Amino acid sequence: MEIFAVDGIGEVGAGDDVAAVVTRHAELRAGDVLVVTSKIVAKAAGLVTRRPRDEVIAEETDRVVARRGPTAIVRTWHGLTMAAAGVDASNVASGSVVPLPRDPDAEARELRARIRAATGLAVAVIIADTAGRAWRVGQTDMAIGCAGILPVQTFAGQTDAHGNPLVVTAPAVADEVAGAAELVSGKLGGRPVVIVRGLDPALLLADDGPGAAVLVRAEGQDLFGLGAREAVRAAAVRGSRRGFLDPTDDWAVVDDLIAAAEVAARREGGRVTIDAREDPVAAGALMERLRAVAFAEGLELAVDVRR
Repeated sequence: MEIFAVDGIGEVGAGDDVAAVVTRHAELRAGDVLVVTSKIVAKAAGLVTRRPRDEVIAEETDRVVARRGPTAIVRTWHGLTMAAAGVDASNVASGSVVPLPRDPDAEARELRARIRAATGLAVAVIIADTAGRAWRVGQTDMAIGCAGILPVQTFAGQTDAHGNPLVVTAPAVADEVAGAAELVSGKLGGRPVVIVRGLDPALLLADDGPGAAVLVRAEGQDLFGLGAREAVRAAAVRGSRRGFLDPTDDWAVVDDLIAAAEVAARREGGRVTIDAREDPVAAGALMERLRAVAFAEGLELAVDVRR
């Protein structure tokens, strides 16, 4: 497999035809994967702005996942979880910022179609952006939009060389290709377009495919939909369950709290009765813990306190 950056692209501005820019500078072949930074797509769409960065971040934010000081990890309207909603102040004029493209999958499909119309070649397109990882230091590029490539490959139901069944193995192909492309494009070289040549044809699609949207984990299945502090706050105020897992019928966490309580309590179905006669303070604390846990777990729980 070959991976190489396209030289000579230069600065892309509002109204520029990205497909024309690419075909003018790149020698494409059928089966190539074209990896384009989200920034030039957003620039061509005229999204660069001189508005305050915080204002643009707020506009691009669906909800805050975690915040520490000036750093905000948010879920964007695309469903992406990123620092600062992906709003960037690099590689633009001083005082300007640029958000992510409005619909990266649609942009990838359009770019693919325009390249095919201009060249007659079927290529795949990935629109890439940089993001951090929750458990690791540093950033890597990922696919926020794609067309003509399998975004994720599932091996569920197959067996490995030792005969072990594969259950959840699912390489994020589009993300892997985007990360590989970033190795040659770099951050400072002014080379926002990369060609990946020789990718396994089984990973390429004749049609546009489902797009990178399928790589976004559904909110109710996200084990880390809120930061640790934010989860505590959300459960305490019980305003919105967004960021928590889908509701469960597992009452074990409630039973564990009751078993560890300093006051007598019992659960019957979805109702807990607490005896507060010996220690009203401990009973009140248990009641609030139970309510917070029930909210976080999506459990319908009633708490009665006997005084």
